[in-house]
Amino acid sequence: MTLQKRIWTRLLAAMPLFMLIACADQGKVDQGRVVNFDKEKRTVTIIRDKKIDTLNPDYSYLPPMTYNLPTDPAEMGPEPKAAGRMKLDTKAKQVTLYDPQLQNFRVIDVQITDLMENIDKTNPLVYDEAEKKAKKFPVIDKAKKTVTIYSGRQKMLCTVQVPEEFIALPEASWDAGDECRIYYKEEGKALRFMNISKTDIFKK
Repeated sequence: MTLQKRIWTRLLAAMPLFMLIACADQGKVDQGRVVNFDKEKRTVTIIRDKKIDTLNPDYSYLPPMTYNLPTDPAEMGPEPKAAGRMKLDTKAKQVTLYDPQLQNFRVIDVQITDLMENIDKTNPLVYDEAEKKAKKFPVIDKAKKTVTIYSGRQKMLCTVQVPEEFIALPEASWDAGDECRIYYKEEGKALRFMNISKTDIFKK
């Protein structure tokens, strides 16, 4: 990757979205959470951030937006993980999931059976030091009808009991898809794709 592209990549990840929109006068920047990734067709579908707030996003903008990914590997970051969880709200005791069949959200009332806060990504509860990798979440217990979710953004490890009709949902429904930013000039055609969740902007 050239020096110019490395600089762009770091700026794209580090700058707030409203600043990027202001400076990208020859194009636009979109931000969202990935709900579908088709590797063969090279398309990604996102739920846009309604607030346009990198620190406190609101992934509730519908309809979802699909982009064709860049053909140049230099303009494409790590491949994204697609998943369905949009929001974990422990105060309201609700989990919001995106349902691809309905093309809409499901807001599920849950019971919180365990909640631990201030759990960062290196905490032994969520990180395996011996393996040097994150532990696998969510954890679904169909017998107890519980789902254990780790939110790195919220630094929260939470176990919720869900209504019986939802416990059979696929594991990915309870997981959070990668966050991404997309630079484009033509609607639906990404010129640059950044996987914010998997990009270390300070890595040389």
